[in-house]
Amino acid sequence: MAIKKLQYAGRVYDKREVENLKKAADEFWLTHGHFCDEFQEKMRLGLGVDTCLLVNSGSSANLLAFMALTSRKLGKRRIGRGDEVITTAACFPTTVAPIIQYGAVPVFVDITIPEYNVDVTHLEAACTKKTKALILAHTLGNPFNIAEVLDFCASHHLWLIEDCADALGGVYTLDDEPHHLGTFGDISTFSFYPAHQITTGEGGAVATSNDLLARIMHSIRDWGRDCTCKSGQDGTCGHRFDKQYGTLPWGYDHKYVYSEFGYNLKATEMQGAIGTIQWDKLPYFMLVRRSNWNILRSHVEHLEDLFYLPYSEINSDPCWFGFMLTIIDSEKINRRKFQIYLENAGIQTRLLFAGNIINQPCFEDLVLGTDYKVVGDLQNTNKVMADGLWLGVYPGLQPEDMEYIGETIGKFNEHTNHRRVWINRTTITA
Repeated sequence: MAIKKLQYAGRVYDKREVENLKKAADEFWLTHGHFCDEFQEKMRLGLGVDTCLLVNSGSSANLLAFMALTSRKLGKRRIGRGDEVITTAACFPTTVAPIIQYGAVPVFVDITIPEYNVDVTHLEAACTKKTKALILAHTLGNPFNIAEVLDFCASHHLWLIEDCADALGGVYTLDDEPHHLGTFGDISTFSFYPAHQITTGEGGAVATSNDLLARIMHSIRDWGRDCTCKSGQDGTCGHRFDKQYGTLPWGYDHKYVYSEFGYNLKATEMQGAIGTIQWDKLPYFMLVRRSNWNILRSHVEHLEDLFYLPYSEINSDPCWFGFMLTIIDSEKINRRKFQIYLENAGIQTRLLFAGNIINQPCFEDLVLGTDYKVVGDLQNTNKVMADGLWLGVYPGLQPEDMEYIGETIGKFNEHTNHRRVWINRTTITA
């Protein structure tokens, strides 16, 4: 008998997304257009920020946010090559990639367990005269300690990029006022990959309430152009042919003036068409994710002697992306065997992204102390890399699915002496 496969994440949609997608296809504008404008505006108003810009992926959002902070328009606060950016070693690779590729220096600090976010007690040790910014993610939807991070950034005059790829819909209360995640950073980034709270397939966004950063990001997203005309428009500024730019000939066509080294990171109309419908469903998705997480938490509550169970950050109401489990004693429970057991039971599992990023093959040619720095021994990061995994709570999972996952976890000890777990006449060595 086949076992139902419980995915960790997936697309949740209906005919409304399909109908909007057909409308975009019929119009055949394809690139950024009115559907993208509508999605941006819904997101801007929903978050309560001044500017929201759609991009083609969450990774592009991180690239755009970081590169904006390297703009010469920021003067002494710009990030230069050799400047330092504090982040966690338990991270997703494309959070760190722009730092390294640009030639800045990531400074890695440890996380806490069971919150799995930055250990704020290490921030002072990580800060030097070269430090210009922090890039921090809300891991699996759980907010980092925003109050402490904001105080630290303010005291050292540092930029904050708030990576909300896992966390759209979450809330953090500061000074007795609840605020949406994505409203605390100088720039915030989002991902709409199918695993996340809403999806456009590929896709992402940046958000800010800093007008200068908004103008810089708009330029970098759109090839680095100085012109702000929308696609297909000309001369909206009224000065297309009557200004001096750099050492270009006087009156050079403003549509071909480039004030930043940019990219083409725009989203498509098809993504925008899907996103406008998905955004309207976000409150429902948030409700189900929180409910699924709570159901699973209640079913494994009695296993606190075996696992570090997840806890939400103080003063927060996360919109959970996943449910993290870290084995307390690896001599009692082997992570590999536990993971295979769950997979064979039809429960899809995932590790915490890159684990300790500096152990990944992409770091083999980088030099510690020159290309990147480490503060402390990263003990918790290494613990999660060796003994942690997480499970899904997305809206495609039903309450009975969450109960089954919890019950299956609880029965693991009954199976630890088995050499093989059987499914459909096939075996995976455990």
